[in-house]
Amino acid sequence: MDRRRFLRTTLGAVLVAPLGVEAQQGGTVYRIGFLSSSSRPLVVEAFRHGLRDLGWVEGQNVVIEYRFSDGKVDPLSRLADELVRLKVDVITAGPTPPAMAAKNATSSIPIVMMGVAQPVELGLIASFARPGGNITGVSWSVDLEIIAKGLELIKDVVPKIRRVAILWNPANPAQALAIKDVKLAAQALGVQLQLLETRAVDEFGGAFAAMARQRAEAVLVVADALFVQHRARLADLEAKHRLPSMHGLVPNVEAGGLMSYGPDIAAVWRRAAFFVDKILKGTKPAELPVERPTKFDLVVNLKTAKALGLTIPPSLLARADQVIE
Repeated sequence: MDRRRFLRTTLGAVLVAPLGVEAQQGGTVYRIGFLSSSSRPLVVEAFRHGLRDLGWVEGQNVVIEYRFSDGKVDPLSRLADELVRLKVDVITAGPTPPAMAAKNATSSIPIVMMGVAQPVELGLIASFARPGGNITGVSWSVDLEIIAKGLELIKDVVPKIRRVAILWNPANPAQALAIKDVKLAAQALGVQLQLLETRAVDEFGGAFAAMARQRAEAVLVVADALFVQHRARLADLEAKHRLPSMHGLVPNVEAGGLMSYGPDIAAVWRRAAFFVDKILKGTKPAELPVERPTKFDLVVNLKTAKALGLTIPPSLLARADQVIE
């Protein structure tokens, strides 16, 4: 489903919501706030599918208020405040910046965070087993595993690699913590790092120019909505500079990146419905332990590998969950 069709579908669901309320004939219709950095149809449909599996149908017994920031951090506080003013029954927010904005906007409305990195360190929850407060959900706290695996996979494809550029967004509060993991992983693998901050798409070109000056041999892009939102531009620069790339999110590979390794995003957002269901039925967020992802996908773009003159080892291809040809 393309973006235009998705927006039409979403608008249609909102417009029919009053009819759904009437159809309940006096039954309770709950209002869910959906706050995300990205309006990717995959994410939204996964959440809707999870709700339907549990008996919640948009426009019938639930109304969903969608708010998207299109990869930008600045609008999130305003969007979270809008959801609070609407007095939604629960807010689903993710990844990290939207969840932080939701936390800052309310301490009373339950929040289901999705794909949030380092939630304890960022003060979102007290602990995974006992989150406390009004927040629960699924964490992204597998950073060291993902990053170490990403660097390892780059070395599998380019065994003699010594210098890897790391592209990250300091506007995302979790990424500074992820950089600590990057350094640990690089030290273990004997790889030198070139750390490059990018807060907006117009900074991409300068970052890749710096990679060229320092003779980076590959680039690892730390998962962030900014890099997904502008994945086509990122893929163009990777191809122009002939840099093998490792990403944390599949859309970057579909756009032309070389590889990605990370949690199954659809599964994470589908799981959000479980927490929403529990909360709408009376369970307090503090009583729902925070979960970690359990399914990880390796995706390889063979077309990109060919363009870069790289041969993907058969053993790596055999491990891939998806191969793009």
